[in-house]
Amino acid sequence: MNRYTVLIILFCIGFIVSGIKPLDYFTWKLEVLPAILGFIVLLYTYKSFRFSNVTYYTILIHCYILFIGGHYTYAEVPFFNWIQDAFHHTRNNYDKVGHFAQGFVPTLISRELFIRKKIVQDKLWLPILTICISLSVSALYELGEWMVAIISKQDAEAFLGTQGYAWDTQSDMFYAFLGSISMLIFATSIQNKSITNVESKNVHVTTPLS
Repeated sequence: MNRYTVLIILFCIGFIVSGIKPLDYFTWKLEVLPAILGFIVLLYTYKSFRFSNVTYYTILIHCYILFIGGHYTYAEVPFFNWIQDAFHHTRNNYDKVGHFAQGFVPTLISRELFIRKKIVQDKLWLPILTICISLSVSALYELGEWMVAIISKQDAEAFLGTQGYAWDTQSDMFYAFLGSISMLIFATSIQNKSITNVESKNVHVTTPLS
């Protein structure tokens, strides 16, 4: 059994477990949908473009963040309820973990695509454009939440997860920005090594920027 099969199995386990008696099925469907769509895209493109291991592992972690948020809703994740009580927070902040990942993971993905497809070669523009993409993803997600709220009205409250916070949308995008910056600061060298490892196996890659 290779590592990619293990990743698929872990994804399926997480998906199935998250769907067992979730707090709200409507919210669960909405929250896990991005993970399902991403899974389908990765399966479809696997033979033509295989990402580095670090990118696949990080995507799986993001999927689990979505599965947990879908199962409990982002306002009711138990551990973050404990944090809320212990530190006297005014809300459950698990959604900020999700939005941090929403910046971190798209930056990781877009950076690898830019490097290996030779879309961006300039060392200055590479981080700038990857940050722009992650913020665009965050903005599109917020627009999607807004559209769902308009269509379903009160049924979208758990999906929006604002918990009465007036600046929730802006703070969500800020956390995505922090996630993007964190990826570029702390994970660039790790990703470069992972891409180099894929390159050594001649799997449709080009040399990453150092």
